[in-house]
Amino acid sequence: MGKDLYKQRLLILGMMIFFSIILIRLFNIQILDTQYKVNAENNALRYIAKYPVRGRILDRNGRVLVDNAYSYDIIVTPYDVKPFDTLALCRIFDLNPEDVHATFAEYRRYRSRIGFQSKTFLKQVTQDQYSHFLEMSHHFPGFTAVPRTIRSYPYNAGGNLLGYVSEVDASYLKKHPEYQSGDYAGKTGLELVCEEQLRGEKGYNIFLRNVHNRIQDSYSNGEFDKAAVPGEDVITTIDAELQQYGEYLMQNKVGSIVAIEPTTGEILSMVSSPGIHVSILAEIGKHYGKISSDPLKPMFNRAVMSPQPPGSVFKLVNALIGLEDGVVKTTSKHGCYDGFRASGIRVGCHTHPTPLDFRQSIMMSCNAYYCELFRDILHNPAHDSIQAAFTHWREMVQSFGFGKKLGSDFPAEQAGYVPNTALYNRTYGKRGWSALSVISLSIGQGELGCTPLHLANLGAILANRGHYFIPHIIKPENPEDLDPKYREAIHTLINPVHFEPVIEGMHMAVNSPPGSGATGRLAATKDLDVCGKTGTAQNPHGDDHSVFVCFAPKDNPRIAVAVYMENAGAGGSWAAPTAGLMVEKYLNDTISKSKKWIEDRIVEANLLNKVKAQK
Repeated sequence: MGKDLYKQRLLILGMMIFFSIILIRLFNIQILDTQYKVNAENNALRYIAKYPVRGRILDRNGRVLVDNAYSYDIIVTPYDVKPFDTLALCRIFDLNPEDVHATFAEYRRYRSRIGFQSKTFLKQVTQDQYSHFLEMSHHFPGFTAVPRTIRSYPYNAGGNLLGYVSEVDASYLKKHPEYQSGDYAGKTGLELVCEEQLRGEKGYNIFLRNVHNRIQDSYSNGEFDKAAVPGEDVITTIDAELQQYGEYLMQNKVGSIVAIEPTTGEILSMVSSPGIHVSILAEIGKHYGKISSDPLKPMFNRAVMSPQPPGSVFKLVNALIGLEDGVVKTTSKHGCYDGFRASGIRVGCHTHPTPLDFRQSIMMSCNAYYCELFRDILHNPAHDSIQAAFTHWREMVQSFGFGKKLGSDFPAEQAGYVPNTALYNRTYGKRGWSALSVISLSIGQGELGCTPLHLANLGAILANRGHYFIPHIIKPENPEDLDPKYREAIHTLINPVHFEPVIEGMHMAVNSPPGSGATGRLAATKDLDVCGKTGTAQNPHGDDHSVFVCFAPKDNPRIAVAVYMENAGAGGSWAAPTAGLMVEKYLNDTISKSKKWIEDRIVEANLLNKVKAQK
């Protein structure tokens, strides 16, 4: 009996504790937890979004590349709209009355789905239109203006680099459920890469509706409103003045310029021409159809997306491999009589003094010298087959970053291409090919594909005497926050001692006196010790491409530059002087009077017709 009584009391006590917990919980929810009340009354509340100011994009020196300007969207709540003067509204916003009638017919068709929701009626109206609307707004019940920000661009440069922001669509919302219809997001360039940092966080104001569903007052005096959180600024490695100058030089030309700081891998400029003009970035939607159908592809970032044959600048890589393998010495000489000939194969060359030693071969860019050198690399008796020798050569080439993505933080980077033995085994049969079959690789032709970013990185490797840092474009405010992979030196498979004679040849190519046969003399700048190599990449569809890779100064280099100018001809004629001007602009902050004629020649040249002719 005693045990039954004990169990009964224990059960009663347990039930009392259980109901006490429920009562306390209900008290918290209904009396203390006002947020629950906000949610419970949600049908009587209206949330008006407050859009955050998007973070700015700055250059390496704190100069603003992308800023914000105020704009306004006109919002309409169809349920609250009363008959209004359509023509008056059209006069304010320069609208077609038929379009307005069609829009409201759409609202009426879906009125049950829209309910009390607000819709964006117009986007990004001008300040004058906004001011005029405010004066007349009492004539348009149900319409209101919501402030937003649009992007502005203090520097007339960097359209492809910076990218654009546009309203999210249905496909974007599926992949990014944290966004809502009407939100904006970065779609290309740095706006895309840094979207999470730049976008900020939306806020809202809560308003109370009355029994007639009219907005009455701010809910609870704004106690539960949420402030918008501005986006964070992004600091880049770009030099705004150099970027703007590069685009100035590349106007009316097709190609790219990439400049890198060798000691860090920081990208100083990335020019793609023709590109998207910054004046249309803020309203990209209005111009998208025109620029996307342009045959010159201004939306295509050639700096990272256009693998092409590197031409004779690639001789620098073969020269270093030859030294490393011991198949050539700095004293080795080869003759050249208008090119290379062997077994019915001929590779032509320009006229120059002969024979040449190693350094002179770089200075004069002799094709015959590098055909001989490449043949020695692939027929090296240290390897038991052409396949083994070629695989070794390919491994050495890839250690320079060719044939793979470098790992930059910039989007859409292409890997380029370095052929392998499987390709040639399929083409010629396993025993059917030799160095002569692939001799075009000796001078940077054939199946090689490199982006201008790869070539600028080659310039950085040479400047550093054998290593590079992954090129990158974001510069954290605190250097310790930089991803460790960008701080790690990546070494080639070449002994650093072999770089000095190559660099001496590059210095001779730019700084030798007239009549010496040097191919890069138009890149020379007094007291800057530019070291460079010209390239003329053959193009079966038209004029050759003009290529140049350089760094400066020779000792303690501060900049490496690659210029790839499509259909411009010899590397020494257009790419070399363009690169020289970029170096001088960065290191001296100005162009000397003695170089003004070169600057004028580059700027005034219109080479687009050469490109259009082959399309």
